[in-house]
Amino acid sequence: MNTELQDLYQELILDHGRRPRNFRRLEDADRSAEGYNPLCGDKVKIYVKLDDEVVKDISFEGAGCAISTASASIMTEILKGKTRAEAEKLFDSFHDLVTGKPAKLDSSDLGKLEVFSGVSEFPMRVKCATLSWHTLQSALKGNGAVVSTE
Repeated sequence: MNTELQDLYQELILDHGRRPRNFRRLEDADRSAEGYNPLCGDKVKIYVKLDDEVVKDISFEGAGCAISTASASIMTEILKGKTRAEAEKLFDSFHDLVTGKPAKLDSSDLGKLEVFSGVSEFPMRVKCATLSWHTLQSALKGNGAVVSTE
């Protein structure tokens, strides 16, 4: 990856880390779950409003590093209007991206999530990037289980 692209990716992560989108309690959520990364202290709560298997609204609250916050912020932007199946497919592709596995989706399908491609070079940061996604999985299952990255 060239330096200009790395700088752009870093700036997008910092922007979402400083000014997260959809950072609020979703009062009419019908599903939610909490996640915790004991290694670095990141905490997140994901709220989801489903309507006929479509993510009508999604938000989050919590505290964490820039990567964790940016991942949750971008995730909430991308998933609005997606079906549960599309959300699960994006989770799999995102997880592959940040763990350095070959992508199952074209990078254009990942959209802004592509900014996390460099995370695979820092294995300790993978848990930061995926915390909100694992928490989303728990919320979609509807069991309200607390997710831990350990």
